[in-house]
Amino acid sequence: MFSYPCTLSNFFTFIIFSLSRFAYGQSPDKDTTSIQSAGSGPTAAPLPSQTNSGVVVINGITSSFRPIFTLPTEATIGATLIPNINDPEAKDAQTLCPGYNATNVQRTAFGLTAILTLAGSACNVYGTDVETLNLTVEYQSADRLAVRIVPFSLDASNSSRYILPTELVHQPTLDSNAAMSSLANDLSFVWSNDPTFSFSVYRKSTGDTLFSTTGTQLIFENQFIEFASVLPENYNLYGLGESIHALRLGNNYTKTMWAADIGDPIDYNIYGSHPFYLDTRYYKVDEATGNLTLVTSNETDATADYVAYSHGVYNRNAHGQEILLRATNITWRLLGGSIDLYFYAGPTQPDVTTAFQTSAIGLPAMQQYFTFGYHQCRWGYANWSQLQEVVDNFERFGIPLENIWTDIDYMNQYRDFENDPVTFDYGTGESFLSGLHAGGRHYIPIIDSAIYVPNPGNASDAYPTFNRGNDTGSFLTNPDGSIYIGSVWPGYTVFPDWLGSGAAPWWTNEMVTWHNKIAYDGAWIDMSEVSSFCVGSCGTGNITLNPVHPPFQLPGEPGAVIYSYPEGFNLTNATEAAAAASASSSQAAASSTGGAASSVTPTYLRTTPTPGTRDINHPPYVINNVQGDLAAHAVSPNATHADGSEEYDVHNLYGLQILNATYNALLTAIPGKRPFIIGRSTFPGAGKVAGHWGGDNTSLWAYMYFSISQALSFSLFGIPMFGVDTCGFNGNSDEELCNRWMQLSAFFPFYRNHNTLTAIPQEPYVWASVAEASRTAMNIRYSILPYMYTLFYLAHNTGSTVMRALAWEFPNDPSLAAVETQFFLGSALLITPVLAQGATTVNGVFPNAGGKGQVYYDWYSLSPFNISSPGANITIDAPLGHIPLYIRGGYVIPTQQPAMVTRNARRNPWGVIAALSLMGTATGNLYVDDGESLVQQEVLFIEFTASQNALYASARGNYNDTNPLANVTVLGVQNPVSNVTFNGESVSGTSVRYNETSKALVVSGLEEVTRGGAWRNDWVLRWV
Repeated sequence: MFSYPCTLSNFFTFIIFSLSRFAYGQSPDKDTTSIQSAGSGPTAAPLPSQTNSGVVVINGITSSFRPIFTLPTEATIGATLIPNINDPEAKDAQTLCPGYNATNVQRTAFGLTAILTLAGSACNVYGTDVETLNLTVEYQSADRLAVRIVPFSLDASNSSRYILPTELVHQPTLDSNAAMSSLANDLSFVWSNDPTFSFSVYRKSTGDTLFSTTGTQLIFENQFIEFASVLPENYNLYGLGESIHALRLGNNYTKTMWAADIGDPIDYNIYGSHPFYLDTRYYKVDEATGNLTLVTSNETDATADYVAYSHGVYNRNAHGQEILLRATNITWRLLGGSIDLYFYAGPTQPDVTTAFQTSAIGLPAMQQYFTFGYHQCRWGYANWSQLQEVVDNFERFGIPLENIWTDIDYMNQYRDFENDPVTFDYGTGESFLSGLHAGGRHYIPIIDSAIYVPNPGNASDAYPTFNRGNDTGSFLTNPDGSIYIGSVWPGYTVFPDWLGSGAAPWWTNEMVTWHNKIAYDGAWIDMSEVSSFCVGSCGTGNITLNPVHPPFQLPGEPGAVIYSYPEGFNLTNATEAAAAASASSSQAAASSTGGAASSVTPTYLRTTPTPGTRDINHPPYVINNVQGDLAAHAVSPNATHADGSEEYDVHNLYGLQILNATYNALLTAIPGKRPFIIGRSTFPGAGKVAGHWGGDNTSLWAYMYFSISQALSFSLFGIPMFGVDTCGFNGNSDEELCNRWMQLSAFFPFYRNHNTLTAIPQEPYVWASVAEASRTAMNIRYSILPYMYTLFYLAHNTGSTVMRALAWEFPNDPSLAAVETQFFLGSALLITPVLAQGATTVNGVFPNAGGKGQVYYDWYSLSPFNISSPGANITIDAPLGHIPLYIRGGYVIPTQQPAMVTRNARRNPWGVIAALSLMGTATGNLYVDDGESLVQQEVLFIEFTASQNALYASARGNYNDTNPLANVTVLGVQNPVSNVTFNGESVSGTSVRYNETSKALVVSGLEEVTRGGAWRNDWVLRWV
């Protein structure tokens, strides 16, 4: 097989470039000639003629020019396919395939093994049936059960049956103490051969069936695996990323996993793949008997008692796949690999998440402190001067700015590791970054996942990064061994092969070399699905056309001017909205071909399985990929890696592999510091090295709404460093949306504003109300950064989450199962944002309040919030510029006086907020270190306890923090205070304020008694 050839027509965009950019007609470069030769094999396409070269005089300077080739739209289009789930001609494997029978069942010390053999004639419905399989069942720990089904043998005759190597994706194994711990496992595995092999997993303590394939057939072919399980009515499943969808997945949804370069469509597969779900089941408790009844209705009784049990299911498989969620079952359909299931007993979400991380995917990376500051970016910052202007504007408007980012604008013709010599030259950049760093700020550039191939017919087009990668065999190849050449932003490009031995060292060298020229502080990895703008190795035989224009219009180019605005813009800006709508209609009419819509029924490609072989490019089973053909906007499935594997089998791992390589490169480029990476494509394990942003969303209220569900889902996937493009990426934002969104994102771990080329500016200082709303929200964010940093420390060490669904904090309340409009930051802060245009109030629930023992305090007034009854949906005033925020009683929050940058905030005095429970108690903690070192020599951990009119702070560790304690605020103090002591010494009455209305006690002026450092000595503050 060969990658698709890309037949190119003479479509040219005539753009004039000076000789300094694209000199034409000079002698070939030696290094790039070799790649042209290597790529001119069977996949080479005919080279279009180039006849329209010439000269032009600009400002008295004569320059050569040549036509710049635009990759035709046809090059992006794959085969016409119909997804199996929509295909009326699709075969039903369940009715056609015989299933398997289990034989030779053997007990082991930790479970059992068996041989599975076909129970009848092979069906070969979407591939070649594997006649014999191995089943292994292991009770691996006290809370984990593994079920693995793989081909009985792998040899040269069937080596295409790719089994995911443990060195690429960690495989959970027996815990070191499994001999004892597994005896306490609450899960039970039961199998049957009636009528064919099936298995079930039960929870012993409740008798509940968690997973059961009974009544279905196991199908295991070389390109198609299917297994299914029953689910309860109105089940509560979460996870299965990545997509933009409701938090609770619902029972009429097909989740596709194939990493896709696509601008954030709702409900479809996008950048990452996470084959894990959390299943929560609620039971009503009979008051008289204690018996449990499974809740299968969405209607619940606020006065009844419930208990919940959660479990997790992880299928360790990297192939393209679909998970079909239907009314009473879940069906997995995989394009290859094996069944490698792990069941996590829970019984709570924190139990499941911690076990999943510690056994399978690793604990989240600890971030540097500065990364929790505010980040500003856009596609369209044209030069260093513009960046400086942005930085200066944040200072001028008094809005904190921690990090300035650049999109692909800074690159030399969109090439990685090279700056534009005119607009982003190294000399000016060094001066800019020197000032930026001196001010306590940081710089993060984008790095794309493809490498430009220099034009061998143009000596001035030299690109040493490519040459060094080519010399070390660092790039993907075609099946014939020639270099695979696709197309991304700079033109025809190659793609690092992370499965070979050369790519990672080469990548490290490039990042170190570049860092020596421009002292960046982290990396933004984009296009890492991995994306290619053409189907197949379209650059093979064509690189003398380089650089080429993408096969689509860039934002702002004729026919692609941005006229879209958020929902409701016409209500607040009627004149401007009407003008934009008119211009948009004119643009659409000008771009229209004028013909009527075709009524011709499309002819779909349907692949018939060939026994013993795989159709890599067009597998017989067609998953519901958002891009259709697996090669559309992606490297072709038959691109080949150095270890012999094909992209078909490892496509979903590309994003994880480039993140791993970048992490290791940053360890060398910026030694001793924790690498900061934000990546687009992710897979289980990515959270160990990187954070993630939600991709190319749109400036619509819908996308702000879904951002909460996105973040909470990535909490389950072990990637807490998550945020979205605040105010929206695609389209124009507006004042109201940006106002609300800047406040909402202030409570996400990763807080960045970013938008597209030629869209209107949306920096928070653009609109006065947005500037004020941003200052308000950032003042809170920067005050609670010690709390957020401590949450990350705990996540990094224990696997706990940072952003949390209400259902996870209050697991026994079924009414919270689908709540996705509110969230907790840690356990202590409840955020209830406005998510609808034009709204000045918002409805929110306050779990366990209204007579059930929980109290919440308004952040702004410090007063307890009045809730009339349990489960009440309360209407809260929320005028524009105000985000409702509540502190949950029973928790202590450490604070620090905010500043314009985190460096300065870390030098400010401390504060403590103790929000008492109705019992007068509270607990909390604080983690302190130097904020940046990969390995900490000294740390400090402080525990807070409030009880019986006293707040205690007890520290351990040797980190020397000399910042004093400025104030302590205690909420829920029921009686007037006449005396306050600090370590037995009375506090001056002028430093004590008690508000009888809010019941808040504020003790200030503590700097003198803690001048050696707030945590240098343990202390107790008492009030009577």
